[in-house]
Amino acid sequence: MNRVMRHTHAERTVRAAVSVSAVCGLALGLGACSDTVDGAVNQTYEVTYEVTGTSADEIRFHGGGGKAMEPEIETVTSPALPWRKTVTLRGIMPPAVMPAASDAGAADLACTITYKGEVIEEMTGEELLTSGGCVAVSPVPD
Repeated sequence: MNRVMRHTHAERTVRAAVSVSAVCGLALGLGACSDTVDGAVNQTYEVTYEVTGTSADEIRFHGGGGKAMEPEIETVTSPALPWRKTVTLRGIMPPAVMPAASDAGAADLACTITYKGEVIEEMTGEELLTSGGCVAVSPVPD
C-alpha cells in the first residue's frame, strides 16, 4: 500500500511539472502572438467604395472611426450616383458599404470595394438587397 502512495505522489509531481511547462509555453506564445495582433491592429490600409445605379436614398459605410470590431458607420443621404469614396481603415476593421433605396430603382444598385486596384467585394441587384451591401474581410496580412 505504501508503494501505491509513492507512485501516486510521483504521478502528481510529473503532472504538475507538465502543467507548469505548458502554462509557461502558452504565456510565451501568447506574448509573441500579442505583438503580432498589436502590429496588425495598428496597420492602416485604404479602400475605395463605389455605388452605381439609378438612385439611392442613402449610403452607409465604415469610414475608419470607432474600434476595429465596432466601427462607426458614416451616412450620406440622397447621394448622386455614381458615388465613390476612398477611406483609410485600421487593422482588422472590415471594409463595408451599404447602399439603400426604397423605390423600384433599388434593383439596379451595385456596390464594389477596391483595395490596391483590385476589387475585393462586389454585389449587384437582388444579391445586394438581400445581403445588405458589400462587406469584405480586412486585407491586413495576418
